[in-house]
Amino acid sequence: MRARGTLFTVSAPSGAGKTSLVNALLARVEGVKLSVSHTTRPRRPGEVDGVDYHFVDEATFDRMLQAGAFLEHAVVFGNRYGTSRQWVEETLAAGDDVILEIDWQGAAQVRRRLPGTVGIFILPPSLETLRRRLDGRGQDDGPTIERRLAEARREMAHYVFADYLVVNDRFEDALEELAAVVRASRARRERQQARHRELLAALLGAS
Repeated sequence: MRARGTLFTVSAPSGAGKTSLVNALLARVEGVKLSVSHTTRPRRPGEVDGVDYHFVDEATFDRMLQAGAFLEHAVVFGNRYGTSRQWVEETLAAGDDVILEIDWQGAAQVRRRLPGTVGIFILPPSLETLRRRLDGRGQDDGPTIERRLAEARREMAHYVFADYLVVNDRFEDALEELAAVVRASRARRERQQARHRELLAALLGAS
């Protein structure tokens, strides 16, 4: 019997390396799926609809919101993001772990609605490193980078609400810490009890 999967929220300020770490985690640990959010943000070069995001217009987002289709939703830098409630519930019920790569606002909403959610926050090793990473993307001008840095400092203050804190200094170390959190969650009593029901019955029923 497959036990119900665990829902993880992974939050971080822009430039902390969250997406790279999550993608590497998906390649390293089996049975983990990434939720693809709906967003009103314009598609960037190279992004694929349904893979990076489900890109929708404001009217479609409003209809989904009114229908209760989102497990959480938030506004980030003027754009709206939402997580499909149905997809998350079905995937967890099938026994797979799910990662929501969302900001702290969305993570707080999810934890209120699904108390068993495990929260992870990723931090950069310094503000200087964060600035270099943002500048190295080549996507934003100077004023935009300064705005993102100011927002990052506000976001990082919310790390205290997460269950686990990962500092992304050396990438491989941060990845192993992230993977360790997922693996440890699979050994929790409640999950192992559901997975090994027959074994436990046999062990405890033996004379």
